[in-house]
Amino acid sequence: MLNLPETVVRFTDFSVNPARTVYSKKRRRVSVGKITCDVAIIGGGPAGSTAASLLKKYNPGLNVLVLEREVFPREHVGESQLPPISKILDEMGCWDKVEAANFPIKIGATYRWGNSPDLWDFEFLPIDQFTDEPRPAKYRGQRLQTAFQVERALYDQILLDHAAELGADVRQNTKVSKILHQGDRVTGLELDSGDMVEAKYYMDASGNSGILRRALGVTTHAPTKLRNVAFWDYWNNTEWAVSIGVGGTRVQVLSIGTGWIWFIPLGPTRTSIGYICPADHAKSWSGSTEELYLDALAQEPLIAKLTANASRDGDVKATKDWSFLADRMVGENWFMIGECCGFADPILAAGLTLAHSGAREAAYSILAMEDGYDDPAFLRQFYEDSQKTRINQHIRFADFWYSANGQFTDLQEYTSEIAKDAGLKLDARQAFQWLGTGGFTGDVQGQAGLGGLDLAGVKQITGLFTGQDLDWQVSKFNKFKLNLTRAREGRSLEYKDGKVETLTCYHRGNKKLVVTGLYALMIEVLKQHSDIADIARALLQHYAKTGAAATPELGLQHALQALEVMLNDGWVTAKLDKKKPKLNLSSPTEGQIIHKNRDEGRV
Repeated sequence: MLNLPETVVRFTDFSVNPARTVYSKKRRRVSVGKITCDVAIIGGGPAGSTAASLLKKYNPGLNVLVLEREVFPREHVGESQLPPISKILDEMGCWDKVEAANFPIKIGATYRWGNSPDLWDFEFLPIDQFTDEPRPAKYRGQRLQTAFQVERALYDQILLDHAAELGADVRQNTKVSKILHQGDRVTGLELDSGDMVEAKYYMDASGNSGILRRALGVTTHAPTKLRNVAFWDYWNNTEWAVSIGVGGTRVQVLSIGTGWIWFIPLGPTRTSIGYICPADHAKSWSGSTEELYLDALAQEPLIAKLTANASRDGDVKATKDWSFLADRMVGENWFMIGECCGFADPILAAGLTLAHSGAREAAYSILAMEDGYDDPAFLRQFYEDSQKTRINQHIRFADFWYSANGQFTDLQEYTSEIAKDAGLKLDARQAFQWLGTGGFTGDVQGQAGLGGLDLAGVKQITGLFTGQDLDWQVSKFNKFKLNLTRAREGRSLEYKDGKVETLTCYHRGNKKLVVTGLYALMIEVLKQHSDIADIARALLQHYAKTGAAATPELGLQHALQALEVMLNDGWVTAKLDKKKPKLNLSSPTEGQIIHKNRDEGRV
């Protein structure tokens, strides 16, 4: 009898890059055996590579296996980022590599939305504060507030290669064909080669394929009435709508009668141009997909101008663009990360931010369990609750945007349903205003904002969409008092430096106050002061001493936005002493961050 090793592997006609241990498409693999590891990650896109990199960074002894069915580089849509990603890239240790790829620096976005012919700019930082600096630059100063516009083929490969360099076992051209499980516990993965993978933890980062999600029968739902489809192609040698400093620009989001167009420069010569419209409109189109796409672009003069001397790949791609949310995202020994958890309409460019953020928090959860965290069930539940809240907020805020666009006016009525989910009974107009004045403000724990905007920005958006001036409740009073009456004390989590820290959290009804960030600062100040003048003075002194904001005045603005949320949610009570001065906060139609376009003009 012939004795063979446990695993027999034959490779024919293949090439290997030792630096990445990645096989080419020519590889043909025949094997039968068992692979064991600590963490098996299905999918090597941004979510999978983020999780793998952080797991290896903070616990190098973990055996992390990444299984990617394709061979990188490969094209992928979803190129526009938000600033929170840059912080995660820096934590992963690969911000410098991404910066060295010379992707355009995203300073913000230019919108033409609804029925107005005007272009509006939404900046990540006041544009007159963005200064020229050579590239590649470091992650500091103004670059803390910017993002990238990335060509996904190159970007995703940089991230996956980085995970491999940190020690993750990255296997491309490796398809998971079957999920083995006993009830809700995953017991193994069967690969198309016949190999079996057994791990302590499993992570589904397979995107919309949702390989593990579907195998376990996890259902999804769509908390939105939007049913959109997307069409896109890549163009060469377009003009940039605007060049800012060295490599800086804005994406273009341009509303037309049947939907909207994106224009995202990916480099000096390559641009992603897409068109999103209701599925019903696409179904009613009598011509080809390519004709539908080109007809939409022809309706927008600015796009025609920017593409006048350009050529395109000529391969129009299409996909349904329906927001959804998974009903479960975690189990006994598995996590879902990235798009398989849910998808939010790309109007706010949240997709990659949600993928990176969720993957980071899932990785931290596994790290904590490996460190012996005393309540793993709470870790898992907190992860799921956080992802559901974040994705749902972006879905609902996208609905709010669409309700201001002529093609989607029926959604204004839907805002009352959104408010009802939050425990409020409001009519459509009241709900519309509620959404824009901080109805959802927990996108980043400890801050007051949503969709890349702070609360002041959200108020400005609402003013633009509704034509109403939105009051600041903080301006109506000058005496403030912390109110924790009948609040139930609980706990929340913060992910920092590879560790999970427990935070105090207060619950009252459906409201939650986490004692961190701006809210923790406001709680401490309110314990010592009640008069608004004293509160403002204490905040200015805090920021002058700590340097925690670009300027003390900017720090004061952000802290007062947190006070506004706390007041609206009942965590603070307020009175007016007519003998004392009060603040006069306002949300101007135009400010430093959101204003009419000043450099592209009207087309």
